Amino acid sequence: MKRIITLLSLLSLILIFQVKLQAQTILTLEKAMEIAAVNSPSIQGALFNLQRTTETLNAQRAGLKSKFALSLNPIDYSNSRKFDNRTSAWFTNKLINSSGTFRVDQPILATDGKISLVNTFGWQSNTSDASGYNITNKAFYNNLYLSLTQPLFTYNRTKVALKTLELNNENAQLSYSMQKLSLEKTVSQLFYNVYMAQMSLTIREDENVNTQKSYEIIKNKVDAGLAAKEQLFQAEVNLETAQSATASARVALESAKDQFKQYIGMDIFEEISVITDVAVTPIEVNGKKALEHALASRMELRQRQISIETSQFDLIAIMAQNEFRGDMSLSMGYAGDNETLANIYDKPTKSPHYGITFNIPIFDWGQRAAQIRSQNAVINTQKLNYSNQDIQIKLDIRQVIRNLGNLKDQITIALDKQKNSQLTYDINLERFKNGDLTSMDLNLFQVQLSTSKMDYAQSLINYKLELLNLKIQSLYDFTTNQPIIPEHFLNAKATNK
Repeated sequence: MKRIITLLSLLSLILIFQVKLQAQTILTLEKAMEIAAVNSPSIQGALFNLQRTTETLNAQRAGLKSKFALSLNPIDYSNSRKFDNRTSAWFTNKLINSSGTFRVDQPILATDGKISLVNTFGWQSNTSDASGYNITNKAFYNNLYLSLTQPLFTYNRTKVALKTLELNNENAQLSYSMQKLSLEKTVSQLFYNVYMAQMSLTIREDENVNTQKSYEIIKNKVDAGLAAKEQLFQAEVNLETAQSATASARVALESAKDQFKQYIGMDIFEEISVITDVAVTPIEVNGKKALEHALASRMELRQRQISIETSQFDLIAIMAQNEFRGDMSLSMGYAGDNETLANIYDKPTKSPHYGITFNIPIFDWGQRAAQIRSQNAVINTQKLNYSNQDIQIKLDIRQVIRNLGNLKDQITIALDKQKNSQLTYDINLERFKNGDLTSMDLNLFQVQLSTSKMDYAQSLINYKLELLNLKIQSLYDFTTNQPIIPEHFLNAKATNK
């Protein structure tokens, strides 16, 4: 019976262990990128901003099309006492009215004007009682007219508004593309942080195992009287230190995982593990090509241009304050009324209307001139920002090229260091087993070996991250020799040349 219980307990532990393994998600860098591209809060924010500007632009473009509207007034009744100034007499007026208006408005993008077709149809019953006389009129009526309103001697506000929204949308598209590149860099950095934390834990666990073996060796020697007892005390200290370092590495790994999962948008309670091949073959990078491609393609430069253009549109609006301006309105229509609907236009009435108004500023105490100078300062600032951005791109590319050369040397040095540390540890382990080395000295060689392993892995990761940084800085992938410029950005650059 006890064997059965023991066997069942063992099977339960195996099942629990298998469930935990199945519940753990294994992530590669590519899989993490896919998750982050969908769930990352930063990329979602950029996407929402892109959607907002796109829909705002769509709404503005839709506003340039013909608008159809119908307003109905099914019933309007009033009974009021009024005073007639012509006859100096009071009279009672009762009105019953029912009408509807259909209109079509068409904005004119080329001139910033608007043309409208309006038709009002209705029926009314009007009764007036004055000085004992009762007068009643019942009739159908219709008023159809075509009108044009056109601003004069001013800028085209509709075109400027449309162009501003187009620039805002392009800016949002650039920000979204830049955010995706930034996402790739940050996800890679956090992913490798988890990888290094996993590696550190593995190394610490190996140290713990080696230190445990060393402790057992020295304990057996002390028990046999072949070594001093103080060596056993030192071995115990080394073992406790290794155990503490392993526990700290486990905590650091969990913290790195939480930060990584939060950034890519995963459930922070989901168990994960990362796998990757950090091996990398250093490549030759053409610094001149990287710099030329960056200056021709960097989206930040286009964003600076957009800021300049937007500021210039703001200047146009400021210059239009207190401006000399005219407004012209033209309309032509026919109105008719009759008691019989079929005869409503028996005697039509033409209803033309023409009007021109002017706004003539006289003196504003220098307000407009001061605002223009202020906006010119804003434009100059934006131009200065563009120049600084251009210089910063050149500095960044040059720095990345230098870093890649240095990191390539660091990989070679770290590999040699790891090989030498491994050989040194193996030799001194044999010396320790033969009693020619204390546990404290062996522990120093163990730490040196662990550090060299971490340094080599970190040098490989640093090189990979710097290659990724070069791709982001130059918008060119030198590992595949392919540009990564978004198509919409290429179109925008071609349009603005």
